[in-house]
Amino acid sequence: MRTVLVASMRHHTRRYVAASVAVAIGVAFIVVVGMLTGATRSGLTADVGAPVRGADHVVSTSTTEEVDRLVEAAADSGVPALTLGYAMEPVTRDGVQLAATVDVAEASLDPRLQWQQLEDGRFPAAAGEALADVNRAKSNDVRLGDVVRVGTGDAAVDVEVVGMVDSPAAMGASLYVPWHDLRRLEDTLWVHAVAWGGSAAEARTAAPDATVEPAADWVAARQAEISRGVDVIAIMALLFVAIALFVGVLVITNTFSILFAQRMRDFALLRCVGVTRRQLRRAIRLEALALGLVAAGVGVVLGALAGAGLVALVRRWFTDMGPAAVDPVWTGSAFAVGTLVTLGAAWLPTRTATRVLPLAALRPDTGVDVRSAAGRWRLGLAALCLSGGTALLALAVAGSSLPAMLAGGVVSFVGVLLVGPVLVPWLIRLADRLPASGPVRRLATGNAVRNPRRTATTAASLLVGVTLTTAILTGLASSRTAIDRDMDESYPLDASITAVDAPLEASLVGRVAGTAGVTDARGLDGTVATVGRVDLPLLGVGGDTGVVRGPADLAPADGIVRLPYAVVEELPTRLGDRVWEDAEITVVVAGRERTLRVETGSGWGRAGLVSPATLAALDPEPRPMAVWARAGDGTDAEDLSGDLAALAGAAGAELGGGFANRTWVDLQVDILTGAVVGLMAVAIVIALVGIANTLGLSVLERARENALLRAMGLTRRQLRRAMAVEGLLLSSVATVLGTAVGLVFAWVGVQVMVAGVVDGAGFTVPVWQLAVVAAVAGLAGLAACVVPARRAARVTPAAGLALD
Repeated sequence: MRTVLVASMRHHTRRYVAASVAVAIGVAFIVVVGMLTGATRSGLTADVGAPVRGADHVVSTSTTEEVDRLVEAAADSGVPALTLGYAMEPVTRDGVQLAATVDVAEASLDPRLQWQQLEDGRFPAAAGEALADVNRAKSNDVRLGDVVRVGTGDAAVDVEVVGMVDSPAAMGASLYVPWHDLRRLEDTLWVHAVAWGGSAAEARTAAPDATVEPAADWVAARQAEISRGVDVIAIMALLFVAIALFVGVLVITNTFSILFAQRMRDFALLRCVGVTRRQLRRAIRLEALALGLVAAGVGVVLGALAGAGLVALVRRWFTDMGPAAVDPVWTGSAFAVGTLVTLGAAWLPTRTATRVLPLAALRPDTGVDVRSAAGRWRLGLAALCLSGGTALLALAVAGSSLPAMLAGGVVSFVGVLLVGPVLVPWLIRLADRLPASGPVRRLATGNAVRNPRRTATTAASLLVGVTLTTAILTGLASSRTAIDRDMDESYPLDASITAVDAPLEASLVGRVAGTAGVTDARGLDGTVATVGRVDLPLLGVGGDTGVVRGPADLAPADGIVRLPYAVVEELPTRLGDRVWEDAEITVVVAGRERTLRVETGSGWGRAGLVSPATLAALDPEPRPMAVWARAGDGTDAEDLSGDLAALAGAAGAELGGGFANRTWVDLQVDILTGAVVGLMAVAIVIALVGIANTLGLSVLERARENALLRAMGLTRRQLRRAMAVEGLLLSSVATVLGTAVGLVFAWVGVQVMVAGVVDGAGFTVPVWQLAVVAAVAGLAGLAACVVPARRAARVTPAAGLALD
């Protein structure tokens, strides 16, 4: 049997290429994911312990009182202590805003806890001095010696940048200031721990309710926490690996089924000369094992090379990523998965091939016959899966249950695959009834439906990819629509420049409108009013400003003042505790009072909004107090913010708006969409390899038939067209069916995952994206036929008829 095995592997090597490619792609994908996540994990966790390197213990606490007591106790006893936390504050220089918010952490004055890597300058020696992260400072153009203001109002602090440092992404900040300056930013300050250089007893004395642990234990816990976050990303990526391997299983199973059907005579002959079923089964499975080992080995090599290249590429932009390294456990697991997948895919075809009696080996495989017991069992199981999966999906929609949705989707899709040998041939025959049918298309249709099981399995591999791509793209499009609606409500303005103390120059509107990226700008007149003892600008907003996003125009009715949430929180306690919607408040402008009904909202900066008529009653001579602007699609948010911040700073005004937040959210959705399309492309590529493999094997299987057709007058061009139409029918049916099933799954996903989070979430079908997916899948199926069709057309009728 060893001789037979070696001869079989040598003789059928070309036929195993597609199955090997499917396995190699899946294994390579696993290795790449492992190397990327390993490099990310090592980079993020390498410097986690840097801030506590000079401390013996870490005191975990979240109360400001305990942090203050720890800092005071450290100062009294000479113990080194460093707060671990940050404040989020705006930073300005010479009145020009450099950043709307940056993270500010403590810079220790004790050399034992100066953990950052100094690139230029020196460490702070007293309050009023600061360190800037060298990488984060590039975007804000902060240099050594600059004096910047951190924060706003009375809590703002001016500091001089005396040093440029490099700090890790996981634990670093943009700016570091001494504790005396950081403590003033109490409105946004959050400290979660204190690095403590003294004994645990001293720490417990100062903060009895805090948790004290050795610094090494604290570092290990933070590393595990970061690793879990990275591992979650790896698990999400491995879900797509599982999809790719599932499609690969279909391709490999189909390949072995065709090969064993073609080699049935060989098996029968071996049985007749004395080979037992057990020996034959063992030889075939050894053949599959050899294929799996070779393909998995190739996948490991390809994955290691691709992973090393990707890590090196990412490190050019993300310097905190660690070096590329091959994890033996991860790589070994990938190799084992590839081998086992190949063995598992060959298991059922092997049992089917060895169960056939020698004298029955010449009978053709007719696929699934619904009149047989096996056919009835298959259809019954399909009906059970479809009905059960539908019930689970309905339950998921009714109860917004994610587990029910996942279970229902898997079960119902299994039902679609089980009914495939009946459904797919029926759809192919239905397509044959379209106009412009001819003998070539009838020939292609007959070839496509000759073996229903093989046809369904070939179509299923592409069906999986198209279904998931359609479902995810549609789900993301629906989510984007819901997110855009929510963003319009939360951030109706892209940018707003609002006066603080004095009116704005009338020419500011023109300068804002001329800023790169601004498509429209409108000036608003207003006045300075006192609302519940809080002084703020009061703007008159008409019915059509032309710059507000979404259906709302922000224009209040007469007798109403619209206040931002931040101002409401600053009102006196006796007023701030009231329910503000439809409440009334007194507005005072230059001694003139008027009682207005209150509405609340956000997104237009620190100003109150009234109608022009209400503003005229309060101040007959309003002055320019704000400029609202709208940005064009694709505008760089950082560049726009910097340009407008310069204008606002020169005018002594405040810059607001939500364009940066909107752009960030859009970027996340775009990245997710691109990642999904890229990862799903792997499954589709494997599916197309399966189609090409099926058609290529059919060339060998139908060599005598094709030669007879050629002898009867079929031209080479017609034969190539017939095979192209056959592949196009397979891919088109799989695409249409996958799109329909994917849309159903997407609708369920939107109802379960989006509608419960965003009110009024609708169902959006990305028609153009789905059209591109359908076109690519159809054309790729056609392209997969090129090589098999050319191979079939090259065989002369005489040579084809001479084949045995």
